[in-house]
Amino acid sequence: MTTQMIRKQIYIQKRQDILLKRLSQARGLSEAEFIRQAIEREIGVTSPRPLAADRTAWEELLAFLKQREGLGVVGEHYRWNRQELYEEREDRWVPARDQE
Repeated sequence: MTTQMIRKQIYIQKRQDILLKRLSQARGLSEAEFIRQAIEREIGVTSPRPLAADRTAWEELLAFLKQREGLGVVGEHYRWNRQELYEEREDRWVPARDQE
């Protein structure tokens, strides 16, 4: 059964374009296929495709953690507050409030 494709041209935000490129590359899909799968998930036809396991990445992470553990460096615990984290995140994703 052949599926007829219809060309669509859309506008997305720069942030969405960056995320689309990252996610489609991480899943080994074209951007178009990633969008088609997202539409199918949204309408409930298919379930999301899980990321393939990357054994090399896992081994690199474990080696890095063992290296860090071997340094024996003990420092102060990082102190944070929730509001600062929200503001930092907004600064990255929301256009500057000063320019509005």
